[in-house]
Amino acid sequence: MLEKQEKRLRRRKRIRAKIFDTAKVPRLCVFKSTKHIYAQLIDDERGKTLVAASDLEIKKSRHRQTDGQAKVERAKEVGKLIAKKALEKKFEEVVFDKGGYQYHGRIKALAEGAKEGGLKF
Repeated sequence: MLEKQEKRLRRRKRIRAKIFDTAKVPRLCVFKSTKHIYAQLIDDERGKTLVAASDLEIKKSRHRQTDGQAKVERAKEVGKLIAKKALEKKFEEVVFDKGGYQYHGRIKALAEGAKEGGLKF
């Protein structure tokens, strides 16, 4: 299992070396664990997180029930939530950082949710 994680971290470093963002065009960074998915907009110039969202927030909100929802569906909701928060703070365009993960499943669903929410990659 450690070898798999090391490979992902190597891919992540390689990707991060090529991705550069500014305060006007922040980086949309994604992290997934076995149970949850997290997304945040980061300004690398200042090293600050501008906006963050996760499926835990969706679960806590009283009007949305995540019980019985598939992880992919929750990831899409997180994408829409981060897009909503980003647009409130006047960020329309972002650089997508998939964090060394393959672009399918939950990562793809989050990206599609963010695009549907109004973010441009």
